[in-house]
Amino acid sequence: MLVTREEMAFDFQGARLDPVKDKDVIVWAVQQFLYGEITGVQIGHWLYNAPDLESARFLARQAVEEFQHVGNFLRILEILGAPPEKATWSVRFLATGLMGGDWAEHVALEMALGEGLVLQAFYAMIDTVDEPEIVAILKRGVRQEERHVDFGEQQTSKAIAGRPALRRRLLGLALVSLWGVSRLEAFMKKRLPMDHPALRRLPDLVRHSVRIAELRLMRIGLTDVPISSMSAGRKLALVAEAYARKLALGLVSWVLAVLLFPLRLVGLAGPKRLTDT
Repeated sequence: MLVTREEMAFDFQGARLDPVKDKDVIVWAVQQFLYGEITGVQIGHWLYNAPDLESARFLARQAVEEFQHVGNFLRILEILGAPPEKATWSVRFLATGLMGGDWAEHVALEMALGEGLVLQAFYAMIDTVDEPEIVAILKRGVRQEERHVDFGEQQTSKAIAGRPALRRRLLGLALVSLWGVSRLEAFMKKRLPMDHPALRRLPDLVRHSVRIAELRLMRIGLTDVPISSMSAGRKLALVAEAYARKLALGLVSWVLAVLLFPLRLVGLAGPKRLTDT
């Protein structure tokens, strides 16, 4: 990965989460993970649209791993004696509301950025939950998540090479994702007991995770300067440009779909698939 485990490390100052006393907090965190892993079903879409055989093979393996994670988190809930429940709005927005519209958006926003944030949360759970079986389950998942992030980083760098317009579009969309993550801080302060030694560190963890995400975006090549140094106007301009380009590309795709519909009925002029490579 372009960001090391040491750089991603966050100091909880020795604070721990007890599986009995802090059960509700651990369950809440696992519910968020479970929702994110269930969205692994979206990988089927990208497997169908994979640009090459190597990517298709990776996605096929990832799909299996994501559903293994679903089983793992259900097992953690079983250990804790809790049923699955609905995730928060912020997590649903990040996991499904920002699903990529093309391959570049998928590898940049969902794999490099999104799975990088998930990995950060995995590390935090491993460092704080005082329950050996739960920690062992999370450690197995970490190795797989690290591979997913690494693949996303490599594919994003490859996609933006020599394509400044795509680079700006992905950066603008990434800013929206990071805004969604930052909203978790307010939610935590409102819902979680901030007098707990570990929980009072969570808002700082969110800010740390955003800083690490910004570092990852820089090393991928999406930006030459830290996002935190950009003015609000610059950020808004990037977001506006990104969504304007998405709208324009969507309109072009719709027009082409209408014009080429007769040819596609007989198997011509369709989108390029893996079978065409």
